[in-house]
Amino acid sequence: MKSLVILISGRGSNMRAIVEAAAAERWPSRVAAVISSLPGAAGLAWARERGIAAEGIDHRAYASREQFDAALAECIDRHAPDAIALAGFMRILTPAFVAHYEGRLLNIHPSLLPAFPGLHTHRLALEHGIKIHGCTVHFVTLRLDHGPIVAQAAVPVLPGDNEDALAARVLEQEHRIYPRALRWLLEGRLVVEKGVVRVTGEDADESGSGMHVFTQSNLSASGPP
Repeated sequence: MKSLVILISGRGSNMRAIVEAAAAERWPSRVAAVISSLPGAAGLAWARERGIAAEGIDHRAYASREQFDAALAECIDRHAPDAIALAGFMRILTPAFVAHYEGRLLNIHPSLLPAFPGLHTHRLALEHGIKIHGCTVHFVTLRLDHGPIVAQAAVPVLPGDNEDALAARVLEQEHRIYPRALRWLLEGRLVVEKGVVRVTGEDADESGSGMHVFTQSNLSASGPP
């Protein structure tokens, strides 16, 4: 049975969505561990209550990013994961860490990449006056928020939206597409060719299902003018 390790830094809402989807859909894989960069993260307690190994590694206890990432990798590797999910993990990873997990490491970002990498995505979306916003699941590479795109979910930007309202609408879609993308990875159904991800299998394209899932970055109109 394949295993998944989830990395968090806070309440872990995406982590919860992944765990619940894995149980409800009876994935032929398991969530082996939840690891946080902050020992007091609320998501750790939630994972422990469900019998999942949960550990906090305080990044503030390490003198450098390299030292923290080495300790984090040692903890992850004890669980021999086939996939690692960044689920609100608020740390920039070192090149050695990214290289160690190449092809196994996914992230969820709250914008339609390549638009708005980095922080404050909902604020930027509103400031630019775009009409479509959303979220992206992508492979992690050395360039922040620019790895090959696995799936995207689009939401409309509505009149009167503020950051909180838009963020809540995007988060709902994050909870839908991230578990699906991780299951694809664990099932060996993601093929990367020249930086473009192809998903194999019958449910690879669900754009007509209400999930607005895309396997390529084909929403260029969502970027800033």
